[in-house]
Amino acid sequence: MIKRIALFIATNVAVILVLSIVLRLLGVDSYLEQSGSGLNYEALLIFSAIFGFGGAFISLAISKWMAKRATGAQVISQPRNEVESWLLNVVQRQAQQAGIDMPEVAIYPAADMNAFATGARRNNALVAVSTGLLQNMPRDEVEAVLAHEVSHVANGDMVTLTLVQGVVNTFVIFLSRIVGHFVDRVILRNESGTGIGYFVSVIIAQIVLGILASTIVMWVSRRREFRADAGSAQLNGSQPMIRALSRLERNAPAQLPEAMRAFGISGDRAGGLKRLFMSHPPISERIAALQNA
Repeated sequence: MIKRIALFIATNVAVILVLSIVLRLLGVDSYLEQSGSGLNYEALLIFSAIFGFGGAFISLAISKWMAKRATGAQVISQPRNEVESWLLNVVQRQAQQAGIDMPEVAIYPAADMNAFATGARRNNALVAVSTGLLQNMPRDEVEAVLAHEVSHVANGDMVTLTLVQGVVNTFVIFLSRIVGHFVDRVILRNESGTGIGYFVSVIIAQIVLGILASTIVMWVSRRREFRADAGSAQLNGSQPMIRALSRLERNAPAQLPEAMRAFGISGDRAGGLKRLFMSHPPISERIAALQNA
């Protein structure tokens, strides 16, 4: 769990650091200073937003392609057997109920019971299930899991999470550079250009703020799981989803590549401070929410 949290944070921090270094080498940073003394906060905020949202939207735009490559998912274009025909029919029915276009449907090889949905638009999405899910869950529970993923698509959850990531990236870049400027000019009293104190302070601030920002993104991710569970109950009834979640709780946590873990049907199990970095709520809480709805 700690390794995964570290990788998640490191990925986001690395993107911001690389962008910062490139911009510095290109001389863009110099335009953010006025006469070697102050910061142009308006320009800095625009600069931060462009690069904060840029990476998030690029990731969203290529999310389907990346998901297929990362998991080895094979899209069902022409069903080859009864299981594939059944999958297409279920997703088609649920998509019509949810008011979205038919997403691509795929199966990927994995022993664990899992499924995910991704895509840049509600009407151009991908819903994929693992072979382990198809082999180890009764069909009514698989339908509930599919309804959960279709609900993610209908709710626009991929775009929502991207926007939240873009906002927090923006403020990590913005605030870290203000901190660096403050340390460089006020504490170290560097009166011209930018000194080593600026760069060190920016890096440290980006790491600290990146950790804090990731907790916001994960909180939003957990909330959307409750909404998708409720959507599954509306499309398919609450009891099949409760049974599916109970089955998942009795088994080992499902696994997906790190960049896609927030999009799976369930996540890691943790308590204490680690809970702040969980992409999914504890399954027991999800079951309780469905039972009390």
